[in-house]
Amino acid sequence: MKICMLVGFLFFAQNIFSQDTLTRKDFVIGEKFLDLNFSEAEIDSMYFSVRNNVREINKMHKYHLDNSVPVSLAHSPVLPGMKFNKVQNPVKWNLPVVNLPKNKNELAFYSILQLASLIKNKKITSVELTRFFIDRLKKYGDTLQCVISLTEDIAMQEATQADKEIAAGKYRGALHGIPYGLKDLFAVKGTKTTWGAAPYKDQTIDEDAYVYTKLKDAGAVLIAKFTLGALAMGDYWYGGRTKNPWNTKFGSSGSSAGSTAATVAGLVPFAIGTETLGSIISPSTNCGATGLRPTFGSISRSGAMTLSWSMDKAGPLCRSAEDAAVVFNYLHGTDGKDASAVNMPFNYTGKTDLSKLKIAYAKNYFSKRDTMENELDVLDAFRKAGAQLIAVDFPDSGIYNFNMTGIILNAEAAAAFDEFTRTDLDDMMTRQGRGDWPNSFRSSRFIPAVDYINANRHRYLLMQKMNEFMSNYDVVICPTYGGSQLRITNLTGHPAICLPTGFNKNQLPTSITLIGKLYDEATLLNVAKAYQQVTPWDEMHPEKFKQ
Repeated sequence: MKICMLVGFLFFAQNIFSQDTLTRKDFVIGEKFLDLNFSEAEIDSMYFSVRNNVREINKMHKYHLDNSVPVSLAHSPVLPGMKFNKVQNPVKWNLPVVNLPKNKNELAFYSILQLASLIKNKKITSVELTRFFIDRLKKYGDTLQCVISLTEDIAMQEATQADKEIAAGKYRGALHGIPYGLKDLFAVKGTKTTWGAAPYKDQTIDEDAYVYTKLKDAGAVLIAKFTLGALAMGDYWYGGRTKNPWNTKFGSSGSSAGSTAATVAGLVPFAIGTETLGSIISPSTNCGATGLRPTFGSISRSGAMTLSWSMDKAGPLCRSAEDAAVVFNYLHGTDGKDASAVNMPFNYTGKTDLSKLKIAYAKNYFSKRDTMENELDVLDAFRKAGAQLIAVDFPDSGIYNFNMTGIILNAEAAAAFDEFTRTDLDDMMTRQGRGDWPNSFRSSRFIPAVDYINANRHRYLLMQKMNEFMSNYDVVICPTYGGSQLRITNLTGHPAICLPTGFNKNQLPTSITLIGKLYDEATLLNVAKAYQQVTPWDEMHPEKFKQ
């Protein structure tokens, strides 16, 4: 008997019909939203239960739920029987021998390890380097519309502390004294955390996010909080649209818009972003960054805005794979505040023999696309670097024929912003189109709870299929927007890295995506570094920002 009513219809009933006027005829309307067909006898049986459920939901709505309150069910990408290496080996960074450039502006595009060498060997102080990058943010931040807050006071305090420690012989490692920026959905005490959205533009959160705490412990220096598309969608925020450093007539894409644009333009050595469905990969593609989307759960999200409990991920935006490896090395792990986060080893070496790895490429994605600018060149570069590429079909045919992502992500996002919708705070959002969050949150109230749960059961089958596929390979090369891989891997939690591969006919960056096994960021980054060692694209920077 169909007595299990879903949240979507209950909300519909609650708002269209009052508790005392709900009639049996109203169920006939509700059936259209449920893909169900009830008999009169079934409706008569359900009537009092549904009316009582609506009353209880109404009571529940009177209790405030902050965005930071988690769900009691924690998602994990790990399937029963999976085993992982748990041994963390020492990770050693080989700092190059470098000197200060004659043209100080060249510092803007030095790698993290080059800057670390300068600081460790006292050829520049953290205070000097921090001031240098703050000046660049002041000079170019408005051009890119990438900065929400300069955290100058925090930066100078942290830089001064770094210099004192280094002078005293206490060197914390490769990030000690290095400036960086955060996507402005991470809370930091004493700063605004706006989520890029007009309703929250003056919001402060009295908490330090895990990623900020970890980077502070590493001695890194926070100099800015960067723009994101409002509530982590796109590159439009309440103050405008974040620009592409290669051509400011175009947007940067999003939602880690400011973090990516600022890094590519050399306004910071690196920045931190997040991804739910492409928010690291997409701006990395458009702006020519190297963006690492780690395995789901490999970095705690405590202190970050929640959009989707089962899909949100944090990761570094950098200019090279080795920079991303340095940052990830200090970020991965958990503080125990994120039920999905785990401590897994990261045994990066920076060295790999590609001929000894099983590196595949998704031939079904390469052959399907009408435009493959620079993608075939990527395969040639890997072969020249020693890889023996294996042609494979990426497994999306027949297992992803409905919008699983939309059901899961939108239902969770609507729940995360429940009061935002019910109290009409959504009316303050600057963008109100059909594809924007306000409309998505509203329409997602009609996703049945039963179907949200069953979508996650289908997700489980997808995870089984994807892990069975990935068990045969160390890394799979995919066109960034080829087929359904971006949606699939965001659902299954597999790590990915987006790398620049050149430029298209419009002189905007192109990219490739490498996909790895769960919690095997080390192999993924080793392979990415090997590619970048034989190609020049990670060392190319926008001319406009070299001054």
